[in-house]
Amino acid sequence: MRMLEPVEQFSTHEVGPRRDLDPERVARLAERVRAMLIELGLDLDDPNLKTTHERVARMYLEMFRGMDQGTKPRVTTFPNDENYQAMVMEKDIPFYSMCSHHLVPFYGHAHIAYVPGDKILGLSKFARILEFYAKRPQLQERLTEQVVSFLDDELRVRGAMVVIEARHLCVEMRGVEKSGVMTVTSALRGIFHERPIREEFLDLLKGR
Repeated sequence: MRMLEPVEQFSTHEVGPRRDLDPERVARLAERVRAMLIELGLDLDDPNLKTTHERVARMYLEMFRGMDQGTKPRVTTFPNDENYQAMVMEKDIPFYSMCSHHLVPFYGHAHIAYVPGDKILGLSKFARILEFYAKRPQLQERLTEQVVSFLDDELRVRGAMVVIEARHLCVEMRGVEKSGVMTVTSALRGIFHERPIREEFLDLLKGR
């Protein structure tokens, strides 16, 4: 079997664990977290809280690492020499993000599909695209649009569709406090506006 050669890599750093955190940045953020803990009336002499401000600072820099990764995720594509025109789908891709309204987590699964044009996408890159946009303060609606827009704009696919199902702790832990509520968002481009293509996506999704 002939090996496919990659045709393009979009430039930016890959999303991955942060081991290069700037100590000065960590210290500045930690001091602000410490001030918040004091304002909440917590006893920072408690052994369980003594270094919490530092751990929280590192955690936030790790969870928001997508903000330091440039404007586009880095993905590898291959020439679609066989002129593959059927749907390619990955479903149940797990993700975690932080709600930009309350800075508490929302998490769930994304289902991503596209019909190739001149390029096909390396399969591991579905998750990379999702992670790139999830690792920052986010809205589920915006996350859904960003993923589908990347596929449409950068890969010039014939069509793409993204569905995200997520639970939001700002709904479950505060406010209405309704545990287990699932929020579903979708976005589509190109031939996924055609009902048969969209129904194929939904049929494949039901079969998971």
